[in-house]
Amino acid sequence: MGKLKNNRLSDKFIRFSIGAKLVTIITILILVSLGTITFLVSYMVSQDLEVSAEENNFEINRRSAKEAEYTISGVRSNSLVLMQILNTAGTDSELAQQAARFFFEQNDQIAALVFPVPGEDRYFLVNEKFFFLHDADAMLVDSYYEDNHRAYTRAASGESIFLNAASFFNIHLLALFFPVQGDGAISILFSPVHLNDSFSSRLNQTYLINNDGDILIHPDNEMIITGANIVSRQYIRNIRINPMRHRQELYDDEGIKKYIAYTKLDAGASIVITSIEYDKLFEGIKATTRRNIYLTAAVVFISILFIWFFSKTISVALKILSNAARKIEGGYFELELEPRSRDEIGFLTTSFQRMSKALSVFGRFVNREIAVKAMRGEIKPGGLPKHATIFFSDIRGFTEKSEHFTNEFGKGASDKIVFWLNNYFTQMVDCVEKTSGVVDKFIGDAVMAHWGTAYTAGSPAKDAFNGVKAALMMRKALVQMNKMRIPGDPADPLISIGSGLNTGIVTAGQIGSDLRMEYTVIGDPVNLASRIEALNKPLGTDILISEDTWNLVKYFFICEEMPSVTVKGKEKPVRIFAVVNHVSVTSGPRTLNEVRALLGITPPDVSKADVEGEEKKYKIGTG
Repeated sequence: MGKLKNNRLSDKFIRFSIGAKLVTIITILILVSLGTITFLVSYMVSQDLEVSAEENNFEINRRSAKEAEYTISGVRSNSLVLMQILNTAGTDSELAQQAARFFFEQNDQIAALVFPVPGEDRYFLVNEKFFFLHDADAMLVDSYYEDNHRAYTRAASGESIFLNAASFFNIHLLALFFPVQGDGAISILFSPVHLNDSFSSRLNQTYLINNDGDILIHPDNEMIITGANIVSRQYIRNIRINPMRHRQELYDDEGIKKYIAYTKLDAGASIVITSIEYDKLFEGIKATTRRNIYLTAAVVFISILFIWFFSKTISVALKILSNAARKIEGGYFELELEPRSRDEIGFLTTSFQRMSKALSVFGRFVNREIAVKAMRGEIKPGGLPKHATIFFSDIRGFTEKSEHFTNEFGKGASDKIVFWLNNYFTQMVDCVEKTSGVVDKFIGDAVMAHWGTAYTAGSPAKDAFNGVKAALMMRKALVQMNKMRIPGDPADPLISIGSGLNTGIVTAGQIGSDLRMEYTVIGDPVNLASRIEALNKPLGTDILISEDTWNLVKYFFICEEMPSVTVKGKEKPVRIFAVVNHVSVTSGPRTLNEVRALLGITPPDVSKADVEGEEKKYKIGTG
C-alpha cells in the first residue's frame, strides 16, 4: 500500500502534461527564433544591400563613364584624322571625297562635321545618308551652326562645349565643339546610339549632362527632345563646384533620397551621373519581411498540431520507462526493454565513432605513447632529470635538393618534396620506435629523438645502445632505399644523412603554453648532440657519438675515434667517435673507410676540414 501511495503522489505531481509543455516551449521558441531571425535577416540584408547597391551604383557609373569617354574620344580622334587628310589633300580633291565617304561608312553615327580649312572660314561636311535614314533635314545643319556660332567661337578660343541638338533636329543628336591646333575649332554632330544601352533605365538611372546642366543622354527621351535643363537642382550645383572628378554621395533630390554617383569626363565638357532611389532598395526586403511574418504564423499553427501529436509518442515511451522505474523501486530488476527509436543512443554511438577517428588522426601529429602516458597521468606537469641519449640527424645537401625540386617541378615542387620527405621520415621513425625511442620533433629535414626519457630500457647503457642501434638501422634502411631508387629520378633523389648522439643528464617534461605543449628534453647534452651531428660533413662520417655515449656502448659497437673537438662553452676538448658497425655482426663494414665506400663518402683531409663553416661552435684538434 505504501508503494501504491507513492505512485499516486507521483501521478498528482504532474500538473502539466508533456504535450502542453512542449507546445508552450516550442511555440515560444519558434516565435522568438523566427522573429529574431526575421529581424536580423532583414537588418543585415538591408545593410548588405545598401553597401552592395552603393558599390553597384558606383560601378555602373564608372562603366558608363568609361564607355562614354571611349565613344567621345573615338569620335574626336577620327574626326581630327579626317580633317588632317582633307586639309592635306585639299577639300575639292578626289582623295578628299573618297576619304569623306569612307569616313561616314565607318562612322555612321556621325551626322556632320564643321572644321577650319586654310583660306576659308569653315568647311561643312554632311552625312546625307545619316539624315536620309533618320528622316531628318540635312539642310538644318547650316542653320544650327548659325544659331550656335557663339559656341563655335568659344571652342576656337580653347574651350570644349557639349550641346544637345535634339530639339533642333527632332532626333537625338549631340553637338561637340572643341579647339584644334592653331586657330579654329572643330564641331561634330553625332548620334549617341551606341551609348543608349549604357544609359538605359533600370533600377539605376544613368544620364549625361553638360557643364550647364543640359540633358545630353537620358533614359527619358522626352527630356532629351525638349532639351531639359537640371542645373537648378541642388545636387547638380554641388557636383559642379566639387573639385573631385569621381565620387558618390547620398543626396536629397526634391524630397527623394538618392545615392548619386558622378564622373566628370575629360573628353568633352560633360558629367555622367548614375542615381538610385534609397527607398527602392528596401521594397523587396519589406515585402519579404511581410511574407516571413505570415509564414511564421503558419509555421506556429502547424507546429502546435504536430507537437501535440508527436508528444503522445514521447509520453507513451516515458510511461513505459516510468513503469520500469517503479518495478526497480519495488525490487524487480529483470526487465526486458526494447528501444522504440534511434535517438540519443544512436547519436552517441555515431559521436563515439567520430571521436575514435579524431583520436586516430591526432595520433599522427603527436607521439602516441606519450599521449597515452599523459592521459593516464604517468607523465606529470613539470620537468624531471633523466639520464638520456639524445639523437639528431640531418639530410646532407637538403638545400640544394630543395632548389633542384623547385627548378624541376615549379609550382608542383612542394607536393613532390613533401612526399619525398614523408617516405624518408617513415623509415627513420620506424627505426626509432623499434628501439623504444621517442621521436621528439621534426625540424625541417632534421629528426630529433631520445631514449631513456618517457620510458627506459632499464639503464642508461641500454638506452644508449638502443640509440646507436637505431642510427645503424637508419643507415641500413637508407642504403636499401637508395638501391630501390631509379637513377636520375628528379622526384626521388638519393638521401644521405649525418647523425649525432650524446648521453647525459637532461631535463625532460611537458614544455609549452597552456594551449599547446609537447614532451621534450632540454639541457647542455641536447645542444652537444646537435653540434656533434653537424661534424659529420667535415669529418666524412655518417654517425658520430660523444665520449659519454661511447663509454656506455664501446663493447658492443666498432668505433673509430676522430680528432677531439673544442666546443663553444666547453673548457676541455670533446672526444668523438665514428660508429662503424655492431661488434657481433660479421657482415657489413668493419672500418670507417669501408663505411665511406658503402655510402659513397669521399675521405676528407681532417687536418684541413673546415668545421667552423656554419655554427663556428667547435674546432678540431690536431694532436
